[in-house]
Amino acid sequence: MWTLDIDDDGNVADAPSPDETPLRIIDCEQNSEQWSRERMGIPTASAFDKVISRGRADRPSETRRKYMLTLLGERLTGVLAENFDTPATDRGHHDEEFAAQDYAFRQNVKIETIGFMRRGNVGVSPDRRIVGVSGLVEIKSKKPDLQLAVLFDDALPAEHKPQVQGALMVSGYDFVDFVSYCRDLPLFVKRIYRDEPYIDWLRDQVDQFNRELDALELHMLDRYYGGAR
Repeated sequence: MWTLDIDDDGNVADAPSPDETPLRIIDCEQNSEQWSRERMGIPTASAFDKVISRGRADRPSETRRKYMLTLLGERLTGVLAENFDTPATDRGHHDEEFAAQDYAFRQNVKIETIGFMRRGNVGVSPDRRIVGVSGLVEIKSKKPDLQLAVLFDDALPAEHKPQVQGALMVSGYDFVDFVSYCRDLPLFVKRIYRDEPYIDWLRDQVDQFNRELDALELHMLDRYYGGAR
């Protein structure tokens, strides 16, 4: 069971901001039992786009609500929500190692795998870490038409900004090398540095999301479980 920080008045205590808590680097294999346990019930950078998602009249979206309930379910049951593989995710897993090797060769850097980075109640699973510098690697496998769009635009696709800047927010690192890969097309590499105003805004959004998630958990514990445990 997830443990809440409750003050003397029975209120959910505000969690410290991600930059106020120490970074923990968990040396484990991604998708392992330990990896699942570490990320259970907390928002992670790969889903920060859901955290900031807005609906009509600039209200929180149904996507945001569903993600919050997914994490709440993990907290209450102790079971990580299932992630069903799709052809796209299967392709991504298969391509990631090829892309990582190609990237390391072309950039003349040494990279290493890393399981999970956790800072308080947020986390990130980087695809790779660059040895000797304050940099991470985020790899995306693209279909040919999408890879061509990335190559022509020569920029980080907007849909990946929350994840990339979120990884920098959680890790405290200086940059992410964004790698876009498609077999038989040129490899795309773009170094993305910290965008501090965006990170400050994103941190506020994630903190608010966690406060709401904690309040929902407290409500469920009080109503159905006889109080927080």
